[in-house]
Amino acid sequence: MGFACPKSCHCSERNDLTVVQCSSRNLEEIPSDLPHDTVSLFLSSNHITKIPNQAFKNLPWLQELDLSRNAIETVDAGAFQGVSESLRALDLSHNHMQSVPKEAFARLHAKISLSNNPWHCECTLQEVLRELRLDPETVNEVSCHTSVQEEYAGKPVIQVLDSGINFCNFHHKTTDVAMFVTMFGWFTMVIAYVIYYVRHNQEDARRHLEYLKSLPSSSQISKDFDTISTVL
Repeated sequence: MGFACPKSCHCSERNDLTVVQCSSRNLEEIPSDLPHDTVSLFLSSNHITKIPNQAFKNLPWLQELDLSRNAIETVDAGAFQGVSESLRALDLSHNHMQSVPKEAFARLHAKISLSNNPWHCECTLQEVLRELRLDPETVNEVSCHTSVQEEYAGKPVIQVLDSGINFCNFHHKTTDVAMFVTMFGWFTMVIAYVIYYVRHNQEDARRHLEYLKSLPSSSQISKDFDTISTVL
């Protein structure tokens, strides 16, 4: 073994490599002191909520990783850096994941189980699944818990995608609608300002005209002057 076995786990040997059993140990995070020659790591049925960047970078021989039945919500983009080439089986089933960054599973060759997570079906998830080698035995259990289109909630993701649905199109349409609404809002504000400006100036012009009308005319001034001259 490269390092001592973590005190919360049990370690055994297989073909001169180490199998680490850490299931059901009430762990809240992935142990950092794992043997360097770990080939199989079992972390199922704990309370792990996050897979941080480079969580397994010191395990170049890792082939089997079981993180099922935890409370994982977040998978960092670089979570599996360092094991992407060696890993053969990855179990993330029965967690709390709704989405994952596209980079998280980049270059992974492992057979992956993502079943029984509350996935939100949208463009990013579609792009992630397109690049993965999903476990065929559990692929139909990867379902849309929520979706950009409510009608697909509760349905297997692969079934929806195989029917020709493209979630990325919904994303673009939603963006286009949002842009249209924003532009319409600005246009309405500009029109309202122009109308206010015109009306305000019309009111000023009307007041000025009334003021001019109230002034004595030049003929009236001339008549008044003649009358004063006659009296004098």
